[in-house]
Amino acid sequence: MKKLFLLLFLLPLLSHSQTDLLSGIDTVATNQKVVSAFKGLKIVNLESTKLAAKGDLYFIVAHRFGSVKDGFEGFFGLDNANTQIKFVYGLKEWLTISAARSELAYDFSTKYTLLSQVKDGFPVTIAGFTSLAINNTLKESLYPKLTFDNRLTYVGQLLISRKYSDKLSLEIAPTIFHENFNENPIQDNTQYAIGFGGRYKLSKRWSLNIDYAAHLNRGSNSVFKNPLSIGFDLETGGHVFQMHFTSSQGIHEAGYLGQTTGDWAKGDVFFGFNLLRAF
Repeated sequence: MKKLFLLLFLLPLLSHSQTDLLSGIDTVATNQKVVSAFKGLKIVNLESTKLAAKGDLYFIVAHRFGSVKDGFEGFFGLDNANTQIKFVYGLKEWLTISAARSELAYDFSTKYTLLSQVKDGFPVTIAGFTSLAINNTLKESLYPKLTFDNRLTYVGQLLISRKYSDKLSLEIAPTIFHENFNENPIQDNTQYAIGFGGRYKLSKRWSLNIDYAAHLNRGSNSVFKNPLSIGFDLETGGHVFQMHFTSSQGIHEAGYLGQTTGDWAKGDVFFGFNLLRAF
């Protein structure tokens, strides 16, 4: 399994070599790439196929308040919040790297373009995404034999998007993730999910964003749910401000894919935002 995830991290280097060879053959397609399927690096929780431009540094603050169902007792979600601070850097035009820290985990990731949607040509954009999370929530007091390796979770995603018009873009994301340690004894360490997301442009600056992830082999006794998120993007000059309601308080991939506790049917949702600033 570790060899599989190592291959996922090396895949951008292999794909870039192939792209260099193809670029010399077909320069017309390169000039007709479809751009701006998504304005944000994420749809809500799900990564989009957008990458940071080469040399661009993004500073991102992602925040999830507590559940609104707690009412006044939890100050309608203002208590028990989760905040992630993240830096994203465009190392190459085709390769983005990032590092993040939240109350729940450290998270390091790469995202890389494999193929681009071309007008009157290739119909979709395909990007790869890999991440390594270090779980902060496991307590040595509960697990005396806990090792650093037990805290690691690996995630691999294939992000496939299509911009149908100036208003509508959709994405699908087959996903595999592996938790070295799982507190549920009947849950497989290696898990599978498929994400769905979309963006609909409402005006020059506003868009409606929705994403959802279906877990495909969750343990029958699991308390966790599939995450559903609905929100809006606001473009304001040098940054994008994303506001949303989501059933996941976890922000990193391993958190929202495998450990979502909220339930829209019970009003157990979290208000949050992603604030992106590019330098």
